[in-house]
Amino acid sequence: MIEHVALGIDIGGTNTAYGLVNRNGEVLFEESITTTDYSDPEDLVDKIYQVVKDNGFLDSLLGLGVGAPNGNAFTGNIEFAPNLKWKGIIPIAELFEQKFHRPTLLANDANAAAIGEHLFGNAKDLNDFVLITLGTGLGSGIFINGELIVGSQGFAGEYGHIRVVHNGRLCGCGRNGCLETYVSSTGVVRSVEELDSVHKADSRLNGLAKITAKEVFQAASDGDEFACEIVDYTAEMLGIALADFAAFSNPKAYILFGGLAQSGAYFSEKVKKYMEENLLQIYQGHIEIRNSALHDMNAAVLGTAASMFWKAIKK
Repeated sequence: MIEHVALGIDIGGTNTAYGLVNRNGEVLFEESITTTDYSDPEDLVDKIYQVVKDNGFLDSLLGLGVGAPNGNAFTGNIEFAPNLKWKGIIPIAELFEQKFHRPTLLANDANAAAIGEHLFGNAKDLNDFVLITLGTGLGSGIFINGELIVGSQGFAGEYGHIRVVHNGRLCGCGRNGCLETYVSSTGVVRSVEELDSVHKADSRLNGLAKITAKEVFQAASDGDEFACEIVDYTAEMLGIALADFAAFSNPKAYILFGGLAQSGAYFSEKVKKYMEENLLQIYQGHIEIRNSALHDMNAAVLGTAASMFWKAIKK
């Protein structure tokens, strides 16, 4: 008997992860490729198809779930994603369907991650939660009353583009002051470059040829005072933003997902502190901050494959 599987594909600005997942959330195969190596989306589709075929999974393939920034679940298109090399409108679901001859569901990458967390991770017990993705950019997947909120065009949850600083940092979307320019991996690096401190000159970050957010968090955990200030600044910006978001969605929990969240309680406890200090009184003490359970469990692949299983469940 053939075990039916879903192919999960997470297209990011830097890397694309893909793999096969069964209904129990077990990843049977996974690989990652560099998105920017493929000048045309068709070439990336061809590459993934060939790998799946060569590994003998085509016959058991039920369908595909694709997560991408600015992914429109209604049209199947990636639409004007600022963090992708491919510009304009990309009919990505159609390209995969034509190649694989299987149904393909496109979801915003943050929505796909939220579905994965709901089915397989730390939101199994939640009907009302918001997952915040903290990677190259910042996104959110919103569940209210057990339903994923997608909005009239399929673009609900672009929380990284809520503007938090008037005439602030230039964002890839073309506007200024968006949250993701402060609270994302790239935002952390920009803070190192742009913020002043009496501890900056003595920081070990000055000796690095290329700074990454991971290195900033590691330096902070080792006691580098300037790095600690950067982490605290990032947590404060996010905590205040989540306090404001609570007035809209009234979640039981925020779940932090992605690179910055992998530092665990060190970061999430700071976020919780600043959120509580800025919440309306009616929400204080009622909202949890949880870290994703999928960080070490092929999170991107699980999330996007879960989109296909979620579609089957909701029918």
